[in-house]
Parts: sequence; C-alpha cells; structure tokens
Amino acid sequence: MIDAPGPWGTGPFTLVEGYSSLDTIMAIQRVRPEFVATNLITGEDRTPRVVLEANLTHNSGRMAELERVVFVNDLTPESALDAVCDRVGEIDIVTEVGPADAARVRASEHARLIAIDANRLLVGIFNTWPDAPLADERMRLAINLAVDRHKMAEETLLGYATPMASLTPAWCNGVFPDAVARRRDAARAKELLAEAGWPEGRALVVASPSGFAGLAETVAADIRDALQIEVELVVVPDEELIPASRALVEKKLPPTWDVLMHGWFDLSSDLPPAVVHREFFGDTGAFRAGPEDPEFDALFTQMAQSIDPDRSRLLAEKIDLMCFEHSKALFLCSPQALYAVNKEVDFKAYRATFELADTTVSEAHWSRS
Repeated sequence: MIDAPGPWGTGPFTLVEGYSSLDTIMAIQRVRPEFVATNLITGEDRTPRVVLEANLTHNSGRMAELERVVFVNDLTPESALDAVCDRVGEIDIVTEVGPADAARVRASEHARLIAIDANRLLVGIFNTWPDAPLADERMRLAINLAVDRHKMAEETLLGYATPMASLTPAWCNGVFPDAVARRRDAARAKELLAEAGWPEGRALVVASPSGFAGLAETVAADIRDALQIEVELVVVPDEELIPASRALVEKKLPPTWDVLMHGWFDLSSDLPPAVVHREFFGDTGAFRAGPEDPEFDALFTQMAQSIDPDRSRLLAEKIDLMCFEHSKALFLCSPQALYAVNKEVDFKAYRATFELADTTVSEAHWSRS
C-alpha cells in the first residue's frame, strides 16, 4: 500500500505523483492454536492520476524502457475503451477488457487486442459441511459432469478461456500428468445423482456475485438440464458481498448455498497449491466451505516443508490430482487476461501481473511527436 505521494520505490519505476491504497477489514478464522485471519478489501482509494517515472538508479539490469507512465483512474471502463479504440493521445493501454468488447478492439483503427493465458481461474466452491448434499463425492462428480465447461469457455467467454481439469492451469508448474478437463456427460451425471439420492423437493442453490451472474446462469441451466432437479440462482448484490465474504472466511455459520461461483488468481506459475489449492481446501483456507481435510493437509505440509524443487513439483501434482479425483470443486475454466493496446505500443503481457518495465513505444507513437 502506498498512500502518499512519492518518490517511492526501488524497482524499475519510482512513484512521483499520486497514490493508490486499499481499505480492509480482518476476518478472523481462529485464534487457537495459532491466529489465522484474512484481510478483506472493502474499498479502494486512488488519486485520479498515479505517475511513475523510470528509476535510473535501479540496482539490476532490468531497467524501465519508458521514461514516464501515467495511470488514469477516473475514467469509466467504457470511456477508457472509447479513448484507446477511437482516438490517440489519451489512453494507450486498457486493462481487464471483457470478452464482449474484444471484437470492437480487434476492429479498431488505433488499438489491437492482446490476450494471454493468465494465472486466473473460475470455479464453483462446493458446500461440503456435514448433512449438505454435496458432502457426498458422487454428487460433486455429478455436477462436474453436468456442466459443459468447454462450451462455457468457447461460447460464453467467446474463446478467451481454457477449460480446467483441476485448479492448476495447464501452463503452470504442478499440473498433474495427462490432465484433461472433464467433458459433459449428462447420462453419467444422472446415474450418480440417483446413486447419491438427491433430497426430494429440494432445490440446488447456486450463488454468485453480480460480475459472474451470466456464467452462473449457464452453470444453473446445465445442471437443470442434466440432472432434472430444481436449481435456484441467487445473485449476491454488491453491497452484500463484504458480509457474505466474511461469513465464508470465518466459517461460523453454514452456507445457505450449495455452489458458489468464485474467481481467484495466482501471482506465481511455480507451485499453485501454495496460494490456490490451500485457499480452497486447506485448514487455513479462506474459501474452504466444509470440514478440514486431513489427506489434503498432510500432502500440503509435505510440499510446504520440501526444499527439493523436483519433489515439491511432484507433491504439487499429487495435490492437484487429488482435488480432481475427489471433485473437490466445480472446475470450470481459466479466463484469459485481455488488453486493448495502442498499435504503436509494444506491450509485454505477463501471466501473473500487470507490468510495464519491458514495454516500449515506436518512433511513430504520439508521445514522440
């Protein structure tokens, strides 16, 4: 957090104007035998402009190629897209472009679309607390077989996503060998439902933040069609997201949903279980929606204590495979990161973060005139 004007920073850039900070609250999971808590973001405080300048005393060979970078924080996403697609001299890069806007960027005279397979994932968290129907592994597999993740990636997300087998994207270290995302099999899903015995007259509840509402409706429709049970979709209003997130993290009350649409990310491609699988299934996991899993925790402890890279990778693969085999979540897809970029800007996209240290502009860029 940097909440005052600089200059700050010892990396390729130095902050010289403005600030960007986050407001958080603490959600406490437990205090004994050790204190475990998660900080939830409740707000963002950014000046209209945040300015970086190249750090000429950076102590590595990776020097910034740009002299000055200005982040413009007071534009709506629509206005920013207009500026990069329809005009020059205002905005050079727009981050977090949605799939629905990709065609407009591709057709632009001034901008081009950059897409990269990012360390992001979209899953459905299963409520596996005792007496919940999805505590039964057969029901979790049934739902995984009921949902067409390939169709979601290709049609709902317009091809800007990759179906996932488990929680590790195919390009990361630690994906289990021969991992293949499950194909929809409505007939087998219906058989598993019959074996497990879905409670008569009970609706399966799919909850979602508003940002994933369209994707959640796709999931709900697939489950209705394959399993022939009632599915209730609950879209959580934005103003209720913080208390709902706190309830999930603190685990004091059982969830009122069966499946929760949830997005997450990883800042490293090395060992995803460290910050992905652990958050969903570990004993200290903020997103775990069920009892602790001794098998998972034992494997994770071995990986966390390993100092041998090859052994760590094998353990990460074993964790990813275990999550797949036990259908520990509704594995959906990994969305790409999409950027609208001025055609005279050579922007280097990264899987994990948004960085500009290696970005350059051509001699024809408006800033050089």
